[in-house]
Amino acid sequence: MKLQLALDLVNIPEAIELVKQVEEYVDIVEIGTPVIINEGLHAVKAMKEAFPSLQVLADLKIMDAGGYEIMKASEAGADIITVLGATDDLTIKGAVEEARKQGKSIMVDMINVKNIEQRAQEVDALGVDYICVHTGYDLQAVGKDSFEELQTIKRVVKHAKTAVAGGIKLATLPAAIQAQPDLVIVGGGIATQEDPRSVAREIRNQLNQGA
Repeated sequence: MKLQLALDLVNIPEAIELVKQVEEYVDIVEIGTPVIINEGLHAVKAMKEAFPSLQVLADLKIMDAGGYEIMKASEAGADIITVLGATDDLTIKGAVEEARKQGKSIMVDMINVKNIEQRAQEVDALGVDYICVHTGYDLQAVGKDSFEELQTIKRVVKHAKTAVAGGIKLATLPAAIQAQPDLVIVGGGIATQEDPRSVAREIRNQLNQGA
């Protein structure tokens, strides 16, 4: 199981300082949507230049113009780019086509998809690299999580790798590991802790044991 660190509430210098602390324990660094809104794709470029050995994900949550937005994120150095599962198939196809040209990967974020089992099968057939179940910030606040949805997509996805995101921290990590995703995404569960390095190390150890 790979570990992705999601950075949402930081600026570029803060993000780089945080990743320095946890670099050896994470596989992918996510430049979250709030950071891209505040800093633009410069944040992706800065992170890739600072940590060329790590994969960098640009959480663009693409909803339209898939090919063009993948091209721009690729130019900035993103290795993985997100597209929303709620968009139309043509947008996802365009994103996948451009990603193949650029040697990049597509993650489809299933946030707020209603019939997640059916849509996961459809998205899987479009040739995406990752399908991610994601409980958004607002739903986390009322106690929702993504683990049941993860089990649902694990049953039907045949080609893509699976990922889980949304409020995962040390206390909830065992439930995520039990469903055996390929990728676990942790944001504040590392980034906002007093000692991010030790928490990232413990999460990595648990992922290694659960793999």
